[in-house]
Amino acid sequence: MPLSAADVQARLRDVAVGLLTPFDDELAVEHWKIAENAQRLYDDGIRTFLAAANISEYHSLSQQERIEVTKTSVGALPSDACVLAGVGGSTPEAKTLLRAYDEIGVDAMMVMPPDHTYVHEQGILDYYRKLDTATETPLVPYVRGFDPSVEFLADLTRIDGVVGVKYALEDGVKLGQGIAAGDDDVVWINGLAEPLAVSFWNEGIEGFSAGVSNFRPEIGIELFDALSAEDWERARKLRNACLPFQNFREGTGEHNDLGGAVSVPAVKKGLELAGLHGGEVREPIRPLSEADEERAIALYEQLDDDIHQLIR
Repeated sequence: MPLSAADVQARLRDVAVGLLTPFDDELAVEHWKIAENAQRLYDDGIRTFLAAANISEYHSLSQQERIEVTKTSVGALPSDACVLAGVGGSTPEAKTLLRAYDEIGVDAMMVMPPDHTYVHEQGILDYYRKLDTATETPLVPYVRGFDPSVEFLADLTRIDGVVGVKYALEDGVKLGQGIAAGDDDVVWINGLAEPLAVSFWNEGIEGFSAGVSNFRPEIGIELFDALSAEDWERARKLRNACLPFQNFREGTGEHNDLGGAVSVPAVKKGLELAGLHGGEVREPIRPLSEADEERAIALYEQLDDDIHQLIR
């Protein structure tokens, strides 16, 4: 039985961990590894999970694979866990996903940013409204990849089914303005992970998605607790421990000028170093180069040392 809208909002006020998609050498999905990762993260204290998400290589999955990995994720977790499933594409495609996710029993739909070169604010809002009419399951729009107005952010909160907004823009001022202008009953989530958790918290964020916490969840849990207690000094120390690995994730890798190219394979490497399942990546992402893999190992060891010093 899916969680109520109120329970979903309670879970959004937490650390949301992405369930990455492990691929084998033939680039087929290894479902048992998704299940084991989910169960291990739950045992470590995580209660909010993102399935078929951006970090799950959403755009490299077929429609059927998105449904199947989400079904695996929901089936692997106890009923008190909150699973948000990524949904996007054309309106008919998105509605098909919504119906499939409703049958699976997901707790909320994380609506991906429209994958278009040309967009209109009112058209994006129309998209969300049409999806809202197609399901009774709560919606959490993912704001990324475009630069909306404050009015857009406020209007977003007034769509009936929207219970939260995942904000993944680096503009903290606009975030604060959007929160102030929007409805009070919507939970805002920092979609840019630990580096901006402290500053965004002071703008009104109540939860955040994981970066290094995808494979070392204890640091995300400790950071959330420090923010909730307004222990800013401790929160900054925990945030700072995450920065070297997170900054590495923003890198281009070899023979490439596009930022963030190593982001997903770096997290998959972190999962493997933490004793979880990472796996291969699908195009258009590429695996880490040998040099970047060595860098990831060194940064993981540094993170591990910092965690042992900060969390006893």
